Amino acid sequence: MKSYLAAAVQMNSLPDLQKNLAQAEDLIDLAVRQGAELIGLPENFSFLGDEESKMTQAEAIAQSSEKFLRTMAQRYQVTLLGGGFPVPTEDGKVYNTALLIGPNGEELARYQKVHLFDVDLPDGNTYRESITVLAGVQLPPVYPSKELGNVGLSVCYDVRFPELYRHLSQMGAEVLFVPAAFTAYTGKDHWQILLQARAIENTCYIIAPAQTGKHNHLRQSHGHAVIVDPWGLVLADAGDKPGVAIASIEPTRIEQVRRQMPSLQHRVFI
Repeated sequence: MKSYLAAAVQMNSLPDLQKNLAQAEDLIDLAVRQGAELIGLPENFSFLGDEESKMTQAEAIAQSSEKFLRTMAQRYQVTLLGGGFPVPTEDGKVYNTALLIGPNGEELARYQKVHLFDVDLPDGNTYRESITVLAGVQLPPVYPSKELGNVGLSVCYDVRFPELYRHLSQMGAEVLFVPAAFTAYTGKDHWQILLQARAIENTCYIIAPAQTGKHNHLRQSHGHAVIVDPWGLVLADAGDKPGVAIASIEPTRIEQVRRQMPSLQHRVFI
């Protein structure tokens, strides 16, 4: 593993596939011009807003999203995560799918989100992801990269389930992706502290791309795409506007933290 720059992209995606992909390309270009070699796009990067429209266009969104990720990774010669897009299933629902693509356009890892956001929030908003999304049944993968380190995948609501990240760290993860479309209501209280906790518990870097702002008349995201180091320090924060959070991923920092706080070696209950 080498030292390199990573980028967590922050978007304001809408119910408009082509506009979203154009926005994503601009932000990937911005990240690359700043030197990023590992780039993450947020959950729902290619479409966010109206569920009925999403389901009607699901096949086109899936095909366009995957083609876009392969094209961008090849064009810019980077490793690129699409943090979540709908892939149709045989039963009429979709998998919320995160896809990691290498610089040659090849698929490195794929993960179907297992924890679905079915929640009634105190602000009056209700979310029922399971109405349209089929939960994945496989634990997320860790992609081993000699240059970028061992990269573990997850998506948004997963961040509230620490056992998933402990699995990833047991599998050797050093860098954890948490692409999200975190609600504005929960994000203000929970987003950063959950990410810091997952980083500290597993002595891993966290790269957390995010959605921000209003997506339709009902849905609003918290923003604050961040990169967190293994000690829990926030290295970069994209604020509340579309943009990128960029920071250096340092193998010596992982080694230092794991030497100073060897908690992964001290686990009693497995």
